[in-house]
Amino acid sequence: MSRVYNFSAGPSMLPEEVLRTAAAEMLDYKGTGQSVMEMSHRSKAYEPIIMEAQALMRRVMNIPDNYKVLFLQGGASTQFAAVPLNLMNGSGKADYILSGQFSTKAYKEAQKYGEVKAVASSKEQNFSCIPDVDPAALTPDADYVHICMNNTIYGTTFKTLPETGSVPLVADISSCILSEPIDVTRFGLLYAGAQKNVAPAGLTIVIVREDLIGHARESTPTMLDYKIMADNDSMYNTPPCWPIYICKLVLEWIEVLGGLTVMKERNIKKAKVLYDFLDSSKMFHNPVLPRDRSMMNVTFVTDSDELNAKFVKEAAEAGFVNLKGHRSVGGMRASIYNAMPLEGVEKLVEFMKKFEADN
Repeated sequence: MSRVYNFSAGPSMLPEEVLRTAAAEMLDYKGTGQSVMEMSHRSKAYEPIIMEAQALMRRVMNIPDNYKVLFLQGGASTQFAAVPLNLMNGSGKADYILSGQFSTKAYKEAQKYGEVKAVASSKEQNFSCIPDVDPAALTPDADYVHICMNNTIYGTTFKTLPETGSVPLVADISSCILSEPIDVTRFGLLYAGAQKNVAPAGLTIVIVREDLIGHARESTPTMLDYKIMADNDSMYNTPPCWPIYICKLVLEWIEVLGGLTVMKERNIKKAKVLYDFLDSSKMFHNPVLPRDRSMMNVTFVTDSDELNAKFVKEAAEAGFVNLKGHRSVGGMRASIYNAMPLEGVEKLVEFMKKFEADN
């Protein structure tokens, strides 16, 4: 059976090279006679896997020494609570910029723990753009400012970061992590669910500046306390061993390709192929303000729900799967993460052209 082109927003496709390596090592990892799935996380066989994954993450993302890399569980959604529990303990205030569903969920969760303000929102525009942020609206003594860097559902992304001065910037980078170089020093904390661009579901990555660790409120659950996780090298309890192993393989794949600069070039090229077609099409169109378009998640619609449904059905039959848009917005969405080859996007555009001609 031939593989399909999987445009899922997550869990998403992984590089074939990574899958082949994992398959070859499935029953016997480097002569140990066991699978990584079966290893004790305390064993001499597994320890180098997690240590190398952390080291690779530092190299690939150019993470400074004064930041900790944590491999956690619970998905990015658990960080909606972990961030305020660990960080919102100075003034007890935080600012949130609402650019989509996940930043809104994070905002609502944080409201349980302190004085939280939505300083900008594009909800009235159906989140079809990144909201403008008035610096005067920011809370001067906030413990942090939170954004969701790339909005999976709506296909928007921050091209310019908000200027927060001495207030730490916190970002959910779940759907854009490893897609391009990022200046980690602009942030106090970055977090990401791994299932879109890094590994299978089950791993959550947190990159946090050391001075922000160690201030969790007393009521913080042990498993959400960054200091406890950092002091135990992400192994306070059994970590998500297999996703961490796949994360290591993905990071090796990125390094061999040439790092995040090359990855960005690849991703720009893929996105351009799709957006250029959408801008020229008489049937399909992209609802996002062009300045805010995502490289990772491309949303598009026709003028008819029936036609949208027909397209999704026929596309799946042709080997282009998971193109149905999120239930909250409808239409279609092509998630073209790192693992999606240029060929997949080009063939999708060929199919879209034919569908438009036939309909």
